[in-house]
Amino acid sequence: MVKIRLRRMGAKKAPFYRIVVADSRYPRDGRFIEEIGTYDPLKTPAVINVDAERAQAWIKTGAQPTETVKALLKKAGAI
Repeated sequence: MVKIRLRRMGAKKAPFYRIVVADSRYPRDGRFIEEIGTYDPLKTPAVINVDAERAQAWIKTGAQPTETVKALLKKAGAI
């Protein structure tokens, strides 16, 4: 199953996330199919950059966003 989920980047205690499309069997920070956005929770307010067209295209083809990513996409206005 293909999922839209967060990939953790950044240093220890300074997280930065990329929103990626990946097979559910791949490790969290491992292989992915496509990067569709970023999320920086340390900025005030948190910065969310998403390619809305690509996110909608992946959802239409059957990719399932995780709960966290679904909330971020709604906040960014992508879905």
